[in-house]
Amino acid sequence: MNGAGNDFVVIDKNKNKGISLKQNQISSLCNRRKGIGADGIIFISNSKDSDFLMEYFNADGSSGSLCGNGARCAIKYAGDSNRLKNGKAHFQANNEIFTGEVFNSGLVRFDLKSPNKVKLNFRIKASSQLIKSHYADTGSPHVVIEIEDVLAQPKDLNSRYRNIENFPVFEIGKEIRYNKDFSPNGTNVNFIQIKNDVISIRTYERGVENETLACGTGSVATAIIANAYKNMKPPIKLKTWGGDVLIVDFQRLGDKFDKVSLTGPAKTVFSGEFDLKEI
Repeated sequence: MNGAGNDFVVIDKNKNKGISLKQNQISSLCNRRKGIGADGIIFISNSKDSDFLMEYFNADGSSGSLCGNGARCAIKYAGDSNRLKNGKAHFQANNEIFTGEVFNSGLVRFDLKSPNKVKLNFRIKASSQLIKSHYADTGSPHVVIEIEDVLAQPKDLNSRYRNIENFPVFEIGKEIRYNKDFSPNGTNVNFIQIKNDVISIRTYERGVENETLACGTGSVATAIIANAYKNMKPPIKLKTWGGDVLIVDFQRLGDKFDKVSLTGPAKTVFSGEFDLKEI
């Protein structure tokens, strides 16, 4: 499945009784050349206390923190597998209860908790400079940087830094991802450019250790920061690197952000079988 280009291998435990994958098996399945290829793996199973249980693992096999687009894919799959009533979801992930909804339009909404640790306008040392940055934890930790706040070094690279399409996301994102200020687990890094009330966003994701075509919790963190720092009004539209649009909505009361949601496309791309003996 994919949510705005953020792609996942979805495994229904009801159809694969007793399945349990080791870390190396998960990373092998997510390998884009020798496996199926994905940004992560999602397990779906029945739950006594909710519509379903979602378990998420990063592409490197590590246990994932909250994954916004993954949650939207899980909600879509739950609807397709007749686990939901009237398209509304009440499910468990990361030992918490979340909600969401599948709309007739095909779009899927995921309702997040209020963000933690929102921090504005601090400096991170990367790319031989101190870069103005912002931070929000939306279930996963995210640094947000406007590309206009990054200066090219050396000067002949300036053209790469003027627009989001050419910005060196991988190089600078990887450097910040491992910055000691975010140890021991590191951070995700979002680079953004705002034009005509639309935020273009590109994200370097930890656990994938590369840029992804979209990041749900990163989009939410960016929208929260755009409101807090630039007073952008919700709902806020974000154009992902894959070309899809994600919509983040919320209510703000003082410094508190409530009723946070992420809405966008989620689709099943194909179904099949994989022999675990091959990995």
